[in-house]
Amino acid sequence: MSGNTSRESAQPSYAERREQAISRDAERPALDEPLPPTAADLRQYRQANEQLIRASRARSKELEQSRWALPVDAYRLTGRFGQSSSLWSTVHTGLDFAAPTGQPIRSITKGTVTEAGPAGAYGSRTIVRAEDGTEFWYCHQNEISVSAGDKVGAGQVIGTVGSTGNVTGPHLHLEIRPGGKDPVDPETALREQGLAP
Repeated sequence: MSGNTSRESAQPSYAERREQAISRDAERPALDEPLPPTAADLRQYRQANEQLIRASRARSKELEQSRWALPVDAYRLTGRFGQSSSLWSTVHTGLDFAAPTGQPIRSITKGTVTEAGPAGAYGSRTIVRAEDGTEFWYCHQNEISVSAGDKVGAGQVIGTVGSTGNVTGPHLHLEIRPGGKDPVDPETALREQGLAP
């Protein structure tokens, strides 16, 4: 009997065993505490952040270039699409922006210049073809500042307002021709892009 009693008293009680276990756990590093970043981690974070910034800037530039812009700043509309007059051999095929000679003309959207030069009754004309094949005709220019094959962006100056060709005064005659075919109403097309001429 006495041997059994000494063996039982030598073993720690439940409370003692629990206290020892808690003490050992307290010595271990906490698993949920974040380790401080290493120099390599910081370099990796910086590189990832720089890549995101570059991608964001590229996307912003892409969106900016795909927007539409009005072709001239200060103007008065004098001839609308579909009007009839003794000034035209048929109905009017574009939209006329009356403005002072020399005022800059800007490309409405990004595209490629396919023609830039004299075009009979259209005077000095620049044609810009957008990526979807739509042609933008800028007619009666005083000066042309681009050449065939040039890539242009929305809002980029391509020439100046003039009175070359069949005109009664300085203005930009604008035509919009989807797929390079028959013209559509430029005023409607501009409004559809959020621009009110």
